[in-house]
This record gives sequence, C-alpha cells and structure tokens, in this order.
Amino acid sequence: MGGAAGGRARGRGVTDRPTKLEYFVLLALAARTRADCLGRRVGAVIIREDRVLSTGYNGTPIGMPNCSEGGCHRCAQRDTPAYAPGGAYDVCVCVHAEQNALMTAARFGQSTLGATLYTTMGPCFTCCKEALQAGIVAVHYVDDWQPAAQEQDPALAHQYAALRAHFQAFEPVAVDPDRLWRHLLPGPPPG
Repeated sequence: MGGAAGGRARGRGVTDRPTKLEYFVLLALAARTRADCLGRRVGAVIIREDRVLSTGYNGTPIGMPNCSEGGCHRCAQRDTPAYAPGGAYDVCVCVHAEQNALMTAARFGQSTLGATLYTTMGPCFTCCKEALQAGIVAVHYVDDWQPAAQEQDPALAHQYAALRAHFQAFEPVAVDPDRLWRHLLPGPPPG
C-alpha cells in the first residue's frame, strides 16, 4: 500500500516518511546487503533528477565465484601480510560498489552525466576518478574512506583532495540510524 493511507496504516504519519536523502541512503544500504566481499561491504546508488539510475555493491565480476566461495584470492589471503586490509588492490578481482553502479548504468544505456552518487563508504581514488569521468557531479557517503598506511603520503593526500574538489559536493551524509531503522521495520532496532 502506498500513499498516505499506507503510511498511516503502519503507525507512522505521512510527515514521518523518509526525506529524499534518507531514501537514497536507504537504497545504498539495501544494495550493501548483497555485497560478498570478506572485507568491507559497500553499496552505492546513482541518482539523477531524483530518480534511480542504477545500484551496485562490491564483489566479484559476473560469472565468477563470490569472495565467500574463494573467488577472490586477495580476500582469501587477507590475513597474510602481503594482502593485509588496505593493500594489494591492484590484484583484487572485486569490483567496487561505485564501479558496479557506474557500469550497470552504462550496460543499460543510462547516462550518468549530471548524476549524484550515494554510497555507504566514501569512494577511493579509483572510484573518484571513474565517477568524475562518468560525469557524476556530487558524492554523498555514510562512512569515510581511510587510505591505507602506504597511501598516507602527503602528495597522495593532496591528489585525493584535488579529485574531491572537482565535484560540486563531496560530503558525508548526516543520518540518524534509529530514524533510518524505523523506516525499514516497525519497532525498535535490534540489540
């Protein structure tokens, strides 16, 4: 049931419905539930003119076994020093959530020129570059991305800041987790 009657029937008024920002964050969070990475699970959604163009989550390419099935050697070896969290991305087979959202839009002929990206984690260097190339104008994220120790070089930090500066907006979203939860399921959040 949609509309005002549907909202009231579940015990919340029409005025309590999610804001557009909350709605887009909820969609990114929903996409994240499909992620199969053994490290961070990330979800993303691309929006233009308040409409969903595509979603994505991080994991192995189509047709390959998932990380939990041994599809990514880096994920399988993440407890070894050579593949410690934050490193060896160049040998990771996984596609980032933002990349998947961009490529899904391309696959189905959806232009991302002028679109906004909502993601559960701030995009890394590569995803920032790709989002800029795809015409994304704004990025809103839930959790901040922290570069690995080897990427803490001041020159790299400057380059990352320069990438972010090319977007009209590149900022964390301030959302109340309890309020988001209320929009997903009735009752209090679990323990």
